[in-house]
Amino acid sequence: MMGKPERSQPSTITKLDRSPIHLLHRAGQCAGDIFQEKLGPTDLTPRQFAVLVTVAQNEGLSQTNLVEKTGIDRSTLADIVRRMLKKNLLQRRRTREDARAYSVKVTEEGWRTLQSVDPIAMSVDEIVLSTLSNDDREHFLDSLNKIVTALGSMAQPIEKT
Repeated sequence: MMGKPERSQPSTITKLDRSPIHLLHRAGQCAGDIFQEKLGPTDLTPRQFAVLVTVAQNEGLSQTNLVEKTGIDRSTLADIVRRMLKKNLLQRRRTREDARAYSVKVTEEGWRTLQSVDPIAMSVDEIVLSTLSNDDREHFLDSLNKIVTALGSMAQPIEKT
């Protein structure tokens, strides 16, 4: 009878402990949880914050360009923008170049929200990075940017239905 192979010593490292997909996802979850905890009773999500920052830095950006800059898939981004329009954080208008496309701008309420949330987001970044030495922080950020740049051009976002 074949059973499970016996091990002389149990391994403390699991397959997921060496999986970049899993670890990046878990790190993102942990950072998102800290972000939500620090924000308190607001309903701004880390992705909405990313959209707000991106639009603030690129006033009048089209939603298509917003997809490219944030890496958020088109249908999810459309839903995020709709929610942010309802919260009066963003406004959107048809572009002059293409009547089918929308440009997105930050509203006054959006600017106020960005001003109040930005220091919180920076503190969460610092909490995440505080787990690493100063040298490791730069290497970590450089490595993440390298991964995003290399794989971002390879991976096509999957549209969620």
